[in-house]
Amino acid sequence: MKSRLLLVLIGSALLLASAEHVSTQQAPAWAWKPPIHSVNTGTIEILHVRGNVHMLVGAGGNITVHAGNDGILLVDSGLESMSAKVIDAMRSISKGPLRYIVNTTDRPEHVGGNAAIAVVGSTIPFRPPEDVRVSDGMRDKPKASVISFLTTSDRMSAPTGKVAPWPEVAWPDNTYSTPQKKLYFNDEPVVIMHVPGPTDGNSIVHFRGADVITVGDLVDLTAYPVIDVKAGGSIDQLFDGLYRVIDLTVPNRKSEAGTLVIPGHGRLADQPDVVYYNQMVGIVRDRIKDMIGRGLTLQQVKAERPTRDYDTRYGSPDAFVEGAYESLKNPSTN
Repeated sequence: MKSRLLLVLIGSALLLASAEHVSTQQAPAWAWKPPIHSVNTGTIEILHVRGNVHMLVGAGGNITVHAGNDGILLVDSGLESMSAKVIDAMRSISKGPLRYIVNTTDRPEHVGGNAAIAVVGSTIPFRPPEDVRVSDGMRDKPKASVISFLTTSDRMSAPTGKVAPWPEVAWPDNTYSTPQKKLYFNDEPVVIMHVPGPTDGNSIVHFRGADVITVGDLVDLTAYPVIDVKAGGSIDQLFDGLYRVIDLTVPNRKSEAGTLVIPGHGRLADQPDVVYYNQMVGIVRDRIKDMIGRGLTLQQVKAERPTRDYDTRYGSPDAFVEGAYESLKNPSTN
């Protein structure tokens, strides 16, 4: 009996040693492990959402961090002034290399950190080194690849002879103009989809393994949506885009949890939250459409208060009503 016990103990020790050897051989020094709970880094709140996916709150717009053994993928980069804190928060999740930044739109609270954050990463360039021209001394230096829909990239750069709103290092270098772009990253399918709404260039990102969708400014749980008609946005597009998100989400028991949704602003959401937001947009749209049919001017529409049921929740409706009115009054411009 004693000899049998001794053999079992020796065998267990050998198995443990072998497992430790395999682990140290296969996992890189920065191998990612998910935190147990959310933490606060300065003014950035870090929430572990599910699986490889984290959410950063407090950088102007919500940022998604997808971290694993392949490295890091960010969705949006926050305000320029928050870049250092975003990098610190990202590094508190993983020490791995930053490979990609996906921009869901071109608004400053979503792309402002591109220039400062992309240069701390690296990936295989999509253009030959001689064609990579980065301003302020960063020529030919490695950086994370920035992905966006084509029209978002166009607005961040500028036509020849005009001044671009962002430095070249911040511009997307990996654009797509098809309905979707697919990656396989950190052992998970990542699907980037073109879903126009507030502009014609909005993207959403579906992390299919974790069942989490980052939707950018299609959903703002803190305010009314901002419809940029000059950038091809419309309230009809927004309504249809929200339906697209609803189609992709699956509710759990009692219609809660299930697919989790990271909005452009505000708390973590799920399908019922998106349904409520979609209904709000649809109700306000139909009211404004009816008022336009009755010949009301924009000022008269505002006086009728088509958002009156929702103002206590979403705040000032002026910009939303103006964008909705313009896109409905002149649909040919969208």
